[in-house]
Amino acid sequence: MPDQTPKTPATPSRRQILKGAAALGLAASGANLFNINHAWSQDVTYDGGTFDAGGATITIAEWGGFWQETQRKHLLDQFEKDFNCKVQYDSSFPWFPKFVANGPKNPPFAVTNWNLPEMFKTAAAGDYFLPQEEMIANMPNAKGVWPFATANGLGVTWAFSRYCYVYRTDTGLPAPTSFKDFWDARYAAKRGTYVTTNTLQMDFFIGAALNFGKDQYDLDAAYEAMRQAMPMKISDFTGNMQALVERGEVEIAVQNDGEVYLQKAKGVPVDAYIWDNPKSILTQTKTVSRYLEPVQKKLALALVNRTLDPAYQTAIGEVFFYRPSHKDAKLPKGLLDQGVENTANALDGLWMPDWKSYLENEDDIVETVNQIFAS
Repeated sequence: MPDQTPKTPATPSRRQILKGAAALGLAASGANLFNINHAWSQDVTYDGGTFDAGGATITIAEWGGFWQETQRKHLLDQFEKDFNCKVQYDSSFPWFPKFVANGPKNPPFAVTNWNLPEMFKTAAAGDYFLPQEEMIANMPNAKGVWPFATANGLGVTWAFSRYCYVYRTDTGLPAPTSFKDFWDARYAAKRGTYVTTNTLQMDFFIGAALNFGKDQYDLDAAYEAMRQAMPMKISDFTGNMQALVERGEVEIAVQNDGEVYLQKAKGVPVDAYIWDNPKSILTQTKTVSRYLEPVQKKLALALVNRTLDPAYQTAIGEVFFYRPSHKDAKLPKGLLDQGVENTANALDGLWMPDWKSYLENEDDIVETVNQIFAS
């Protein structure tokens, strides 16, 4: 749990410190920004084929544990062989402080896998990412992704799941039928959500503002909703929440539908109630850092292009029950059994939170919600 010690007015917030660091980084490197002889200024294109990178290394940022093992098996080991390169894997989240500490001209990662809020926060702090249109132009597989994959304006989404509640089906209690049912007395002391740094909690908080207040910006309504939901089990990640639900310590919890359907396929007595108010998604979205040396940049484009390959997305879907962004990827049986389809209209009515507004208020939200969780 983050430090909950109240800040005095004289103490700069974490955001102020990081913004200051970003500004210093930009100032220090600004003199070289327009040096047209620098390697950064060289045109780098990628056509989808393999090439010999001469043993070069690129560093990527993705989730750890079983996720990392899966990426190695289905993507990275073969990528290293095909391109004669080494992929250095960093799983020590969060990524934002590392970008700010290094500055745009010395990116910590060539390719980064994000949930949306931290990606937007990083983009707002400096010129870190290759423009999306340049990414797409150099990734042949991007021609086959659905439009929502690039709607974020920064990176390319390669997989997603729907936000939902996971609930146990063996309690004899009525299944939830609305977002507000989470607060019903039948779930008292049996609710679960996440730490404030987890995107699922962020979206849940915004959803509470939307459902109990005037709109998504009604922070007071969301704070009160968090108070009314207490006591809750607070988890740091979805795998731990799965365990809490399996043990019966939690009977309803914030979750993404892929995790629920995985448990259901294994015989755990659970099901998913998928939110439609708001209809939002948890994404896996990749960016390429802007100021990379030419070989690293070309490798980064090649790696994300392979992430958009329908065969890769099909394989990852089989493991995690994630939904793909490529129109030709195949859904796993576990999702097909739930009526999920990979079609152009699958995300009609998709709602994107105003992450800019959330991030502007993040310090206050984190401090207040952490105090509520600790009460």
